[in-house]
Formats: sequence, C-alpha cells, structure tokens
Amino acid sequence: MADGVKSGTGRVTIRTVAADAGVSTAAVSKVLRDAYGVSEALRAKVQASMEKLNYRPHAAARGMRGQTYTLGVLLPDMRNPFFADILDGVNQALERTQYQPLLGVSQSDEPMEQALIDAMMDRQMDGLLMIGPRMQREAVEAVARRIPTAVVGLHQPSADYLDTANNDDVAGAELVVRHLVEAGYRRVTMVSLMATANYDVVTVPREQGYRQAMQASGLGQHINVVPTPQTARETQTILRHLLQSRHPPEALFCWTDMVALHALSVARDVGLAVPNDLAIVGYDNTTYCDLTQNSLTSVDQSGQALGLQAARLLVERINGREKGEHFVVTPRLVVRGSSRPRPS
Repeated sequence: MADGVKSGTGRVTIRTVAADAGVSTAAVSKVLRDAYGVSEALRAKVQASMEKLNYRPHAAARGMRGQTYTLGVLLPDMRNPFFADILDGVNQALERTQYQPLLGVSQSDEPMEQALIDAMMDRQMDGLLMIGPRMQREAVEAVARRIPTAVVGLHQPSADYLDTANNDDVAGAELVVRHLVEAGYRRVTMVSLMATANYDVVTVPREQGYRQAMQASGLGQHINVVPTPQTARETQTILRHLLQSRHPPEALFCWTDMVALHALSVARDVGLAVPNDLAIVGYDNTTYCDLTQNSLTSVDQSGQALGLQAARLLVERINGREKGEHFVVTPRLVVRGSSRPRPS
C-alpha cells in the first residue's frame, strides 16, 4: 500500500498531512524526500502538521519506491565506550535529516557480521555504516559495491567504492612512545589485537607507529607486541602472564582503552603500583579515562567527530557522490596519572 492512500485502519497519510498544512501532496512528498529547493517555510509548515497528526511514513511503501531513510549501523560489540562516542556523532549528523540509524551488533564474529549486513540489505536500508569491521577487505569491498557504505576504523585511503573516517593511527602510536620514553620508560610493550585476515584494521598502523618510534628512540631491542583476543577473560589472562613474567615491561601501550582498563585491574591485582611500577597508556580517550581511580593517559581520536563525518559522508554517497572521500583526524595525547614520569 502506498503512502498516499489511507488504509482501512485510519492511518494518517500524506494526503491527511497535505490537507492539514494547506499544501499539495507533492509538496509533502518533497519535504519527506528532502528534495532540493524546498523552502524553510514550507518545510516548517509540513513538519508541524506531521508532528500534530503524529504522522509516520510507511517504511515498506517507501522502500518499494527506492528509499527508506534508514541506515544500518554495524558495531562489533556494545561494551566498548568508544563506540558510544561514535554513535553520538552519528546522531548529531543525522538529527536534521530524515535518516534513522538502526543498530546491529556482530559480537566481533565475522559470519554474524555478514548475516547482519545481509539482513540490513534485505530490509532495503539506504546505506551502511560499519564501525571496526571484522570481515576481510574483499568482503567489505563486495558489500560497498552493493550498497552505499562508510567505514570507521578501516584504512582504504585510495578507495572510491566506499568512504572512511579514521584518525592517523601511526601518528597516535608515535605520540604514545615518545611520551613514555620522555617520562623515563624503556621497556615499552604494545598490547595489540590478535591478527585477522583483514590487514587494514587499526592495530596494523598503530603497531607500525609503535615500532617506528621505538626504533627512532634507540629502543629497538625492547620492541614487543603482545596480541590479545576480544574476550575480557582471555585478555586478562595474557596480561597477568606478561606482568608476572621474568622480565616484565616498564610500560604498556594498549591498542584500546578497554584493554588498558583491564591492564590497570590486573596490575593492581598482582601488586604493581601504577605508574611507579608500571605505566599504562590507552587509546580512544573514553569517558572512563578521566575517573580518579583510573586516571588513564590515552590518545584522543575524537570518536564523536569520526561518527559525525562518517554519517555525513554516507548521506552524501546515498545522494549520488561516487568518488571516495577519506576523513582523517589528527590524534592528541591526553596525559594523566597512569604515565607520570618514572621515579629516579
């Protein structure tokens, strides 16, 4: 059933809205489509009538006409507070548009990720925003060639088939190493993510920046990258073994704040004082870093800006842009108590 026909249940249609606003159904349709040339006065009049009548467009009918004004947003998990920062930016970008984000959570599982994407496409969503995808780059490309796609946390700087929003991960890692070295730490270990088939994940350039900065500081002999899985229990077990090893690190650079928070917990559990015995630095500068009991030094990559720009780029691509755009945030290091200068 089309939008413009009133159903037997008395559902409000665009004809009802048009009559209430004193405009044509074509004018209402233009406002709904966010068509070019609609005046602010007309938009305000129609939107006032829609709110007054509690009008809701029929999503299935709009899908048959080619647009549903829904965007699929795919997250690897719901536990990482950095994703909440990204979603804040997405909502900010979409608040003055007709688009509504609908979330899917893959639990960092590639088959589930693909299944969610298929479900979103089956429901005729207009575009897809992927955050930290776990699938291989070829699979991401295949998806992006079927539906307008923007990705946060995937470096594809020359791709035209999708848009990306990232921070400069190499520079962010270099900031961390330089800070720790200047604070007197030498045995700096990076706690990274276990390798996947997708070689464009953010940990790859972060590892590159870590290695480059360690070499430049004359500490190449202390380079040590320890991979961890996504699960909290396994991560804590690996960290415990590392901190209780024969030659434990003096400092940890963790690829994300969530791992750094686990490191803080494990360090204290095994009797290490932070930062006197061990410095810890995270990545993302999420809200928990600033809590007094954590006081976690972290790289700020502005999750809200990443989400806002990714959503903006996705809407532009839906509206017809074909050339890829790749937004990059310059990271900054926010120093807190977890990495104070090492005692002499």
